[in-house]
Amino acid sequence: MNQPPSSTVKSLRLALSGLEVLIAEVQNGMQVHVEAALDIIEAGKGRLIVVGIGKSGHIGAKLAASFASTGTPAFFVHPTEASHGDLGMIAREDVVMLISKSGETKELQDIIAYCKRFGMKMIALTSGADSLVGRAADVALVLPNVREACPNDLAPTTSTLMTMALGDALAVALVERRGFSERNFHDFHPGGKLGAQLVPVSEIMQSKNLPLALESASINQALGVLTKGSLGVVGITNSAGALVGVITDGYVRRYLERSAERTMKAAMWETTAREIMSQSPITIPPDTMAVEALAGLQSHKISALFVETAGRPVGIVTFLTLLQAGVA
Repeated sequence: MNQPPSSTVKSLRLALSGLEVLIAEVQNGMQVHVEAALDIIEAGKGRLIVVGIGKSGHIGAKLAASFASTGTPAFFVHPTEASHGDLGMIAREDVVMLISKSGETKELQDIIAYCKRFGMKMIALTSGADSLVGRAADVALVLPNVREACPNDLAPTTSTLMTMALGDALAVALVERRGFSERNFHDFHPGGKLGAQLVPVSEIMQSKNLPLALESASINQALGVLTKGSLGVVGITNSAGALVGVITDGYVRRYLERSAERTMKAAMWETTAREIMSQSPITIPPDTMAVEALAGLQSHKISALFVETAGRPVGIVTFLTLLQAGVA
């Protein structure tokens, strides 16, 4: 027998239905207002100031952080603090985003008056089209009135989810409009695993004492470089310094196994690195992101990648390098 859905499942379904209604609203006419809001934010010469109180304030703080980390300078201002001096944090070239479910939040009155006084653009996220906030805004993004996931239809639940989702959608749309790249994102998010993955290999690669040997070197000489480097690979260069191949400890071992009929000494000294190296080595440029370097190591089943500029090796990246950097 099927069990009736739990209250948790019911709440999730109600929240999901709210998002579905919001999507339909955007598709059926709200999109023009969304684009107008994006135009205002994108054209702004200052920052995006997000304001709200209570649950709307918590959402506002989160959205300000999302905008800021994706290329739109933004910060959150608490309405009550604004009325007691923090209005000075808001400059005339800024754009203000007002968040209020009802649209009648009294604490927003001083900020609205301030914005009107100095002709600052306002965007509203509200369910009250004809409310204080809805009327004051240059563009009102009116959220549909749907049932809250709370059984009493009181606690802001579905409405807060819709507000956050719409705010995030605005931030993402601005990412696309501005061509904000992963590298740009790393500039604002250097910390944590995500930041580590987006760092260019030039910042984490080994660039000194690279394991390199000339292609004319004997296997014994190349093996000495390989052993000293402790990276399991030696890059082979020509007389001009260009990287032309690589040798790993596995290459040397397999070659010596095939040379059983010869003396070990002859095999080590009479054979050059050119004869056993792997030609056309896989390399990456210095601006390659660490996560891309990791993917390259994994896809080619190798343990190290030389970093190359104009055909010359300038660094090397290994699994250990990426592990220590917090990427792997």
